[in-house]
Amino acid sequence: MPDIVMYASESCPYCRRARALLDRKGAAYTVLDVNRDPRLWPEMSGRTGRDTVPQIFIGDQHIGGCDDLFALDQRGGLEPLLKNP
Repeated sequence: MPDIVMYASESCPYCRRARALLDRKGAAYTVLDVNRDPRLWPEMSGRTGRDTVPQIFIGDQHIGGCDDLFALDQRGGLEPLLKNP
């Protein structure tokens, strides 16, 4: 399974939804909490061009936010990404 990284905030409902979906898929992931470490905000923005959380990466691929993750799953594109290292 590829490395999954999510820039997130503990209080963000979209972050919780994205984590719940990944949990249902049995995916292991790393959460980078942007509120606990404010230096992560500019890092995230630099990598994504976005300033909202969550921002999700599977391997080197930027998936986007919560809605993007759910749309990818609806199209059947999430499972193959989770299986490929």
